[in-house]
Amino acid sequence: MLPILGASTIGTAIEWYDFFLYGFLAATVFPKLFFPELDPVAGTIAAFTTNFVGFLARPIGGAFFGWFGDRVGRKSTLIATLLLMGIATALMGLLPGYAQIGLAAPLLLSILRFLQGAGVGGEWGGSVLLSMEFGDDRRRGFWTSWPQTGVPVGLALSALAVLAFQALFPGTAFFTIGWRIPFLLSAVLIVVGLYIRLRILETPAFRRVKQEGRVSHIPVLEVFRHYWREIILSALLRSAEQAPFYIFTTFLLAYGVKVLKLSTNLLYAGLVITAIISFVMMPTYSAISDRVGRKRWYMIGCVLMAAFAFPYFLLLQTKMSVIVVIAIVLSISLFHDWLYGPQAALISERFGTSLRYSGASLGYQLASITAGGPAPIIATYLVANSKTIIGPTAPSYTLIAGFIIFMAVVSFISTALLREYSGKAAAQDVTEPEAAAVGSK
Repeated sequence: MLPILGASTIGTAIEWYDFFLYGFLAATVFPKLFFPELDPVAGTIAAFTTNFVGFLARPIGGAFFGWFGDRVGRKSTLIATLLLMGIATALMGLLPGYAQIGLAAPLLLSILRFLQGAGVGGEWGGSVLLSMEFGDDRRRGFWTSWPQTGVPVGLALSALAVLAFQALFPGTAFFTIGWRIPFLLSAVLIVVGLYIRLRILETPAFRRVKQEGRVSHIPVLEVFRHYWREIILSALLRSAEQAPFYIFTTFLLAYGVKVLKLSTNLLYAGLVITAIISFVMMPTYSAISDRVGRKRWYMIGCVLMAAFAFPYFLLLQTKMSVIVVIAIVLSISLFHDWLYGPQAALISERFGTSLRYSGASLGYQLASITAGGPAPIIATYLVANSKTIIGPTAPSYTLIAGFIIFMAVVSFISTALLREYSGKAAAQDVTEPEAAAVGSK
């Protein structure tokens, strides 16, 4: 399993490096480079809106590459997503700013962000299925958690890259040339990822589907016809993890610097520390979910996330470096990872093999539109308008904490409606006779 886990995890880490790099710089650099004529709040919202374009593209990428993955295979699709993501990211490093080409600059930035998002949309499903379809049912949560660890690895790499080049290019030099280099380095990472992925085999489950002639002709249409309920619930159950995560990362960089006056180095350092811890915690939580049941584990995590919403912001308000880092670590390595680690198995095991790539990708990526993508935009708006909405006496973070609690409630209810598959075989294809028996229970 080691080569398989390496191919899925390292490739995913490279793609998330690309994706997070944009999110980080959207909070700090892009408002000045691509939206200089807007005031700071409007510029930040505009930059976060281009960031959201990537989230809008993720379900589209999930649908397209899901079709490709269910028709052609997991391996070929993962090579295609890596190339798309890496090339789009490297090209961002060559983009002129607004001062050079005017409105064409943010337009080109949005197009490249869309391509980035499409690549991520197809990446997750393939990486998870690679681990799932080579692994065993009893430890499905554990095996599928390894591609999930690509998120903290990508988070750490992107944060370290920004920290390093901020140090090498201090002051205005970072805004002119320094920010570009981490994007250009993506070209090197593509080569590493391709070398690893070209050496793996197609999964046994997909090879069996091809041999038996059960390859779907139009996977996207068929998956909506047979698994529409699973797709909707999969998207909604991610609310408690997806929205808070982008508040705890992308939004934190803008809120921490502009509202709390914290240093970017402190925030990036906190993200690197929590990413290292997450690499251990995600597989640990997922292994526990194999024993106690993923549904129960996930519902407990939703309650914990809701309970932490207000304490998180109270910890940040201290502005003490150690306390701020503790808040970052708790928010991601404990409460987020509790949900995100087992999530890959929780979603992918509900779909039969012939439609699994499409179903899992769509369910997972739709949450980028309903929760993850809008979260930094909503949070920025709520902070800027909190006095108007709830009065001058309530803390500016009150509505954001309420938003996190609402997302947790949505996830709790959605998860409660799911069937438990922990320790059992994953869902059968709807075309197989035994699937009817399973569905009638």
